Amino acid sequence: QVQLVESGGGLVQAGGSLNLSCVASGRAFNKYVMGWFRQAPGKEREFVTVIDWSGGSTKYADSVKGRCTISSENAKNTVFLRMTSVQVEDTAVYYCVAGNGDGISRQRLNEFDYWGLGTQVTVSS
Repeated sequence: QVQLVESGGGLVQAGGSLNLSCVASGRAFNKYVMGWFRQAPGKEREFVTVIDWSGGSTKYADSVKGRCTISSENAKNTVFLRMTSVQVEDTAVYYCVAGNGDGISRQRLNEFDYWGLGTQVTVSS
């Protein structure tokens, strides 16, 4: 079973930057994608971004385009999320996800096979 562990959450000042990390272990598939979802208080979980581990292709939700970057360090089985100019609306629990396959078109909850427990990000004004 693949395990995903997020880190980097906490309190961030509005206008500042956010940096999250996710370490994967026990990977048992050759082709896969990794990414991030988030769930704000009282709202449904939503797609944020995804990256193809092999090809490096990425996709972002419209709400974070232009201020969000997903990257990976393959040797350490780690994926990163960087978000600049954060707003109060970015407050949410951020979840690291992984799925079998190499396509980045997926953005639904049931299209991913593995989930981290999440890390809380709170943006203060």
